[in-house]
Amino acid sequence: MNLRINSEYGTLRAVLMHRPGKEIDRLTPYNKEFLLFEDVPYLEALQKEHDAFSNLIKESTGAQVYQLRELLIRVLYDREILLRLMRDSLKRSGLSHLAEDILERYSTAECAGILTAGLKIHELKRKIPNLNPGELMDYAFAIPPCPNLYFQRDPMALTPGGIIFSSMKMEGRQREADLLRTIFENHPDFKEHVNCLYPINGHDSPPSIEGGDVIILSHEAVAIGNSERTDEKAIYHAAKALLAEGSVKRVYEVHLPKKRNFMHLDTVFTVLDENLVLTYPDAMNSVLQTSLYTLKDMLGDRVNIRREILKESLLTVLEREIPHLEILATADGNPDYSMREQWFDGANVFAIGPRRVISYNRNIHTNRALRNMGVEVLEIPSSELSRGLGGPRCMTMPISRARV
Repeated sequence: MNLRINSEYGTLRAVLMHRPGKEIDRLTPYNKEFLLFEDVPYLEALQKEHDAFSNLIKESTGAQVYQLRELLIRVLYDREILLRLMRDSLKRSGLSHLAEDILERYSTAECAGILTAGLKIHELKRKIPNLNPGELMDYAFAIPPCPNLYFQRDPMALTPGGIIFSSMKMEGRQREADLLRTIFENHPDFKEHVNCLYPINGHDSPPSIEGGDVIILSHEAVAIGNSERTDEKAIYHAAKALLAEGSVKRVYEVHLPKKRNFMHLDTVFTVLDENLVLTYPDAMNSVLQTSLYTLKDMLGDRVNIRREILKESLLTVLEREIPHLEILATADGNPDYSMREQWFDGANVFAIGPRRVISYNRNIHTNRALRNMGVEVLEIPSSELSRGLGGPRCMTMPISRARV
């Protein structure tokens, strides 16, 4: 498997997903904001909707759907890797010294569950009755859960030149990126095919960048959102690595308002075909600035790139990169419906092939507009999935597409 993709819409061959689990049941009305959620989903219904999504991908494309839990368990059979991840996960509570005790008392599959769904002090006491947790109460987390883990788009991004492993902005999500990087650098199906573009070797605390901000525009260009979750310095380093690798000639930095509703670039637009883009008009019009990175020169290992602030709109940039561009607005531009459906990620559809997308069934006006443009729209139930405020694109990490 190449672990490089050259478009957002080539026919899907393999994708990574995570079926929501016990980590969702850790959410309460009192901790949901701390755990970066705005609602408390019903797990059983959420799982049914997610299963319908993954089954639809298999049935409609024949693509292989990798499940994160299965990959993680395979990697954790290496005790050294498991011990490192467990120690790192316990740091926040000051209980790293318990890592080996946990490994002795829990199976590998149970440890995988702990790393994703967390572990509370009272649960740990069942295995270690004489546990001294210091000042932590019984219902405190020894390891916090990762309820955002079913949004697999954020912890990494595949590009034409290799993989950008995310450095997550919010501390509560950094373990998600650590899990993904550990899997891809150690699983036998992937480890020989990883070309890491970011973070740079030796950067212990790299600037933040998240996968939802990375969009492939064309055979020669990639756009990266400078957003609430992705920093300018990270974009500079990722652009430098991409341009030095030679697979693209231009990297655009798209400056977004630092607001929750513009969290990532893929809430502004998504690419559905070689000449079709779906966008939320208010978000497109809110772009503050676009900058362009190009290669200046290379002398051995030394790479110099040029940054230019463009005096033109993002729409103009897209029209230059995508010949004969057609722009479709969510809800076909109706301001009331567009605003409503964007709340449920109307622009964040998942392209499974040229002009073939998976969309939430609740976004009826956007789906109708897509069909009127000749796009095949496959719908999934969304009453619970949409509560996390992420769309079908957010929940999927394509790891192989047909080249276009």
